[in-house]
Amino acid sequence: MAFEGLADRLQNTMQKIRGKGKVTEADVKEMMREVRLALLEADVNFKVVKNFVKKVSERSVGQEVMKSLTPGQQVIKVVKEELTELMGGEQSQVAVAKRPPTVIMMVGLQGAGKTTTTGKLANLLRKRYNRKPLLVAADIYRPAAIKQLETLGKQLSMPVFSLGDQVSPVEIAKQAIAKAKEDHHDYVLIDTAGRLHIDEELMGELKEIKELSNPDEIFLVVDAMTGQDAVNVAQSFDEQLGVTGVILTKLDGDTRGGAALSIRAVTEKPIKFAGMGEKLDALEPFHPERMASRILGMGDVLTLIEKAQTNVDEGKAKEMEQKMRTMSFTFDDFLDQLGQVRSMGPLDEIIKMLPGANKMKGLNNIQVDEKQISHIEAIIQSMTSEEKQHPEIINAGRRKRIAKGSGTSIQEVNRLLKQFEEMKKMMKQMSNMQQKGKKKGMGGMPFKFPF
Repeated sequence: MAFEGLADRLQNTMQKIRGKGKVTEADVKEMMREVRLALLEADVNFKVVKNFVKKVSERSVGQEVMKSLTPGQQVIKVVKEELTELMGGEQSQVAVAKRPPTVIMMVGLQGAGKTTTTGKLANLLRKRYNRKPLLVAADIYRPAAIKQLETLGKQLSMPVFSLGDQVSPVEIAKQAIAKAKEDHHDYVLIDTAGRLHIDEELMGELKEIKELSNPDEIFLVVDAMTGQDAVNVAQSFDEQLGVTGVILTKLDGDTRGGAALSIRAVTEKPIKFAGMGEKLDALEPFHPERMASRILGMGDVLTLIEKAQTNVDEGKAKEMEQKMRTMSFTFDDFLDQLGQVRSMGPLDEIIKMLPGANKMKGLNNIQVDEKQISHIEAIIQSMTSEEKQHPEIINAGRRKRIAKGSGTSIQEVNRLLKQFEEMKKMMKQMSNMQQKGKKKGMGGMPFKFPF
């Protein structure tokens, strides 16, 4: 998980001061010592740490905090606000050209995940914003990059413009933009060449492409796991090209998070997107406030809702609600819901977006066993249509057959059947509570059970 070490340290520090009825300057000083250590361990730039600690300290010992009824919570509020500001304050939107297409140059060093990120960004633009992007293979020095982008295009059913590796990248960009205008594409994503390190030849070529294509955005793709190196790379690219935004990859890995907290402060360039996994839909717009909430263990409900809206079918959700109320929820429905929830991303990451999940015993370190979920799917798929609709008919002989067909044990089949029955009862109870709330004029929360 992104920021794991930093999040643990900061949450433990915040917990000590949360419930305090009175907060002294000594308390703030002690807390700031812990915060400073946590940020430095996370590989945050030391100048950034110094400025951050100074700002939080000054605000925390001010009249507004010290004289409030809940000073401990006020200090945490200050930390969250300053952490949000450190990462950019507000979400930075992608530019839109007055006359399409909007041209985006994708730049970065080899190994940062630039080509894959180009595909992910195109997918996001189409899926979330209903855009029509054209992918452009302009990395002619690494033939595998052209092939990789073409493969991504096929997987996404998206056009890729390529002239092979014998035409100059500048000419490729020129013809690609003309093609995009001709075919009415509203975005052009140019996947440029990378190097193992920054050199004059690379920068010269990128400057030529910039001059010719006049891009609306120049996105620098950097690997979050490289820490301070990512910040140095960002500075170098920005000085020579004028980067408009940063995309951090591998933010879901076991990273210390220093790059995300330092890049914005050092370069003054916004983080536009964050790569949160290997799948082609694992790219998220970067929301500083939401990320600050995640780091401090406050959850991230808005991102969770967005994921649900994108991946969960609303019509099916309403149908499920009705089935829960009437206890007619079947294993077919269960399998369908399980698939929709899994499409939202790793289940342990989804759980951690819930507010207060970090305080629930054992939940903070939860590891969802994907193999176990695959076992559940295999068991259900080994049932007959009648058994899925009416699990009460599954006797000892049927259980033995299902276990054999799914490559699992009879104990696992028994456990699933028992849990399914208990889950149905719980769903009915919660659905009934929901209806009572509506009748009493309480409004009621929109009730959608994931599985």
